[in-house]
Order: sequence, then C-alpha cells, then structure tokens
Amino acid sequence: MMQSNSLFYNYEQTPLADRVRPRNLDEFMGQKHIIGEGKVLRKLIETDKVTSMIFWGPPGVGKTTLAMIIAKMTKAKFINFSAVMSGIKEIKEVMNKASENRKMGIKTVLFVDEIHRFNKAQQDAFLPHVERGNIILIGATTENPSFEINSALLSRCRVFVLNALTEDDIKQLLKQVLNDSRAFSNKEIKIEDALLSNIAEFSNGDARTALNILEMSVTSSHENEGVINISKSTVLECMQRKTLLYDKNGEEHYNIISALHKSMRNSDPDAAIYWLARMLEGGENPLYIARRLIRFASEDIGLADPRAMEIAIAAYQASHYNGMPECNVNLTQAVVYLSVAPKSNALYKAYDKAREDALNTLSEGVPLQIRNAPTKLMDDLGYGKNYQYAHNYENKVTNMTCLPDKLKDSVYYEPTEQGLEKKFKDRIKYIKNLKEKNGK
Repeated sequence: MMQSNSLFYNYEQTPLADRVRPRNLDEFMGQKHIIGEGKVLRKLIETDKVTSMIFWGPPGVGKTTLAMIIAKMTKAKFINFSAVMSGIKEIKEVMNKASENRKMGIKTVLFVDEIHRFNKAQQDAFLPHVERGNIILIGATTENPSFEINSALLSRCRVFVLNALTEDDIKQLLKQVLNDSRAFSNKEIKIEDALLSNIAEFSNGDARTALNILEMSVTSSHENEGVINISKSTVLECMQRKTLLYDKNGEEHYNIISALHKSMRNSDPDAAIYWLARMLEGGENPLYIARRLIRFASEDIGLADPRAMEIAIAAYQASHYNGMPECNVNLTQAVVYLSVAPKSNALYKAYDKAREDALNTLSEGVPLQIRNAPTKLMDDLGYGKNYQYAHNYENKVTNMTCLPDKLKDSVYYEPTEQGLEKKFKDRIKYIKNLKEKNGK
C-alpha cells in the first residue's frame, strides 16, 4: 500500500527512480504501442473502463509506475502487493479490505509485483474476487504468463506486453529527470551528452538501471558553488559491473539453458561454467537451474554414475539454503561434476520406449501371477496363482514373467559401457542367464 510521508520521512534518501516516478501518461516514457494516443490501454484508462490485466515485460520498463497511474486516473484505491513477501493469509486480508471498499463505492486496484512467484493456490485465491469485481487485478511479471500464470486467472485478465526502452527513450528520460525539481533538490547537474548516451546504452532498456547509475554518478561527484560536474571517469566507475544480456522471459532464456545442458552433455566443464554464469549474473532463479541439473543427472548420466543425482539434489538444497550469490559456487560444483561424469542416455531411452508401449497397450491387464489376492473371490479368480517369491529361490531370481503377454519379450533398459553402467550391463546379463537356467 502506498505510504504517506511522516515528519521523519527523508525524501532525498528514497531512490531517484521513486522520486521522479511519472505521475501521468504524458510523463510516462516508452510503450507508445499500448498507451500512445488512440491505443487500446490508453482508451481503457481515459474512459475509466479498466479491467484486470497482466503487464509482461523485462525489468525497469514501468510496470509498477503504469499501475500507479491507472489507479490515480481511475480514482481507485491502490494496493501494492508483493508476491515475494505475501502468502494466502495476506491475500485474504487484502481481499476482505477490497470487498469492504466496494460496498462503499470505492474501486480497488490491486497491483501484484512478480505475480509469477505465487503458487497455484495463491493465484487461485484471487479468482473469486476478480470475478465478483471486488478488485481490478494488475499483475506484473518478467516471465511468460502462458507458463507462469494459472489458465483460469489468465483467462480473466488482458495481457499487455511492455517492451524494453530504446536508447533514445532512456536518454530522453535522463534529460527529463535532470530538469525535474524532484530529482536533486534543484541543484545544477552538468553532464556531457555523450555520457548520457553511454548510460542509455549500458542500461540495456532498463530505466531503473539508468537512473541508478545517474544517481550514483551525482552522489560520487563533488559540488562546487551549487554546481555538480559529472566526469567520464565517475560514470565509468558507476557502470563497472556490466549487466549481462539475459532475457529471462523470452527466447534467450531457452537458448542459454540449452547451451548449459549441451555443454555438460559434451563433457565441456568450461563452457558449462560460462553459461551457468550467464544465467546467474543475468538474474535467473538458481533453483530453476538446480532443477534442470537434477533432470540432466538422470537423462544424460543415469546409472553410469548414480552419484550424479545425489550431487544435483545436494546443489538444489544448497541453493535453497544459501540463495544468491553464495549458491553460485554450489551450482558450479554440480555443473563441473555433471560435465566430467560418464554419460549415458539409456534411462531416457528406456522410459521413452516404455511410454510408447504403455500408451499402445492401456487395455492390457496385469498378469494374474503378480496380482494381489486380498479377498477369497480374487483368490478364486486366480489372482496371485503361480507367483514365485524371489527370496525363496537361489540367487533371488525366478523366470516368472512380469510384463503383459503382448510385451513379455520387450527390452527397455539397454545399459551402455560407460562408467558404472558397464557393471549394470554385466549384472543384467547374469540375471538373464539365471532366468534361462531356471526355466529349464
């Protein structure tokens, strides 16, 4: 919820991006494809016919600001809700407040930042209130709504895609801020036009990044007779931590996770570490990466090295406990282990083949000999008849068939010669010979 200023509120200590936040659509920079004159969203706002919607776009393009402007122009109560900090209890409290507001004729705009972080149950809690009109839900996400938002909730919201700002947009924004009395208490700031271009280029379409660099540059520069001159060296120092290109919500996301996966598959630890760093430094959720490593451990290594899954799961737990940036070395350890481990896709192929047979033989019953017979009727019907209890046999192996008759000779798992899988291959051959011997 928006905070009102107290006697002890220090306005200048708030981030520059908050101090100069646009107050109306005319001050808002970029996104002309949806809020330009005559565009759909602008019409909805100006005619006060705003419905629930999702803003999908990269960081720093104005999702929160646009929601605030909508609340102000529609004369609604604005509630800022964080998916990171809130759970079901908080959702219910806010919904009850919105319901009471509606009885008094007050609209409520509920802005949910990072709505993709809510689980299914939390997202479902919004549904009845959206349907009843208790709230106008505006969700902001950097992730593809099709994948991250429940279909039931998504169907009740209109999705608007916000684009990264252009370099011209950011440069214009910076110039606008330098002339804004809210920015630096009317101090005169002198900075070369070329440096503004450098900041705009560096920010990679993120207005917040650009404003943070400008603010750091101002606070890092000396004031002389009311004038602050910003040098090139100061700007470069403030930009020293280069932001890597990583589009979490688009094609680049899938390209880079594919690059990591294929580098590990190709036993290339150096390339794998690089792609891991690209993702982590670009802001990827480390738990997403850890989940992919767990999958990789079975899909591309499997029983060639059974410890691979243990390492991957341990990396997931370490990432959960540590978070970023501490978990980066935990993930690096797992990535290197998986890269140099012996490779086998035998488990992947085994399941794929079994899946195809399973889908084509859904009507096949379980063989009688391996069915349980908990009742007399089942026993009379032959359930469990001729069952061979392996522990009663030498070497704990029988020649009993456990597959449906149509598939009784099917082979799904075909181990390779890689790593420990060679031992599994020898063991399976040994078991097969025992079964043939028992069948004679």
